[in-house]
Amino acid sequence: MRLGLVIYGSLATVSGGYLYDRQLVEHLRRAGDDVEIIPLRWRNYAGRLTDNFSAGLTARLQGPRYDVLMQDELNHPSLFWLNRRLRRATPYPIITIVHHLRCSERRPAWENVLYRAVERAYLRTVDGFIFNSQTTHTAVEALIGPVAADTCQVSEDLTGVGGVKATRSRLRAIVAHPAGDHFRPLITREQIEARVRQSGPLQLLFIGNVIPRKGLHTLLDALASLPRADWHLHVVGSLNVDPAYGHAIRRRIAQLQLTAQVTLHGALADAGLRQRLERSHLLAVPSTYEGFGIVYLEGMGFGLPALATTAGAAGEIITSGENGYLAPPNDSAALAQTLRLMLDDREHLLSLSLAARRRYEQHPTWEASAARIRAFLVEARRSISSA
Repeated sequence: MRLGLVIYGSLATVSGGYLYDRQLVEHLRRAGDDVEIIPLRWRNYAGRLTDNFSAGLTARLQGPRYDVLMQDELNHPSLFWLNRRLRRATPYPIITIVHHLRCSERRPAWENVLYRAVERAYLRTVDGFIFNSQTTHTAVEALIGPVAADTCQVSEDLTGVGGVKATRSRLRAIVAHPAGDHFRPLITREQIEARVRQSGPLQLLFIGNVIPRKGLHTLLDALASLPRADWHLHVVGSLNVDPAYGHAIRRRIAQLQLTAQVTLHGALADAGLRQRLERSHLLAVPSTYEGFGIVYLEGMGFGLPALATTAGAAGEIITSGENGYLAPPNDSAALAQTLRLMLDDREHLLSLSLAARRRYEQHPTWEASAARIRAFLVEARRSISSA
């Protein structure tokens, strides 16, 4: 197949969504497909909206003969109106990859009114959906109505410019969960037991770009209420994605007098990140929203229980009290209470750690998930071409 993928910036961008896209592209290329990356320029939200009226972008997407055009849903502001023209002028299906909706994130209500309207308009222009979680699937249904997770077709009437009518089959969707085997951890049960029972402070690990949604400020406030000698926090992730927030985190660490207990590593290459995963006891990323949370599953591969929140899809991975814990978002007191359970009881921590590893082992691999997506794309091509 000849496939296009519309993204912002570079496919090498460090985030869970871009990792998902990379793993899919690599699988498709190994299968012999020709995948063209179509990068759009990062701009503020208002600037991205103007892409819809770019003759150059329209011509670029109309020109090539794709079998399927994929779009990362993150690009919705650039495509919500442009897609209407594409669907009238092109024979190929447009499939969106939805990691999580922007309007699902916590922010002032008036802002989400705009984002919700634009995302709803965008989601109504595509022929099919690739969801990374059931939570994301449900969030999309809340915006546009039922979207069955299968490949059945519903005939849709498209009225073009001048009242010219055309019909096009709307594919449904697939839920293809991300995987956690990117690092292919080789840690054994014996190594997990030895690490948990080793004396010294609990080694906590936060992984993620340092942005407000990831909840590092909440984690710091929780840890500040616990005995300093009992823990050490390692923060892995860029502090430059949101410089103002990065500076605020540095100030908060100083204000709480946690400089000796918190190490800011910045972004690490895979080798350095693997080392941190191998040496830690617990992964704590209390995000205010996650469309899935690949990092929790990656940590579980190394026997790390995951500490997350009840907002978003973390509950599809974490069974609270069994292989990690879920706390309410932005609740530092609840987070501190949960952390204290593991600080005070290493045997309980060991039980969580072994259960986390078992949860990882039961989850599909990247290869399996990508193969399901490719089968869905083949069906998308067949369904549109035969419509």
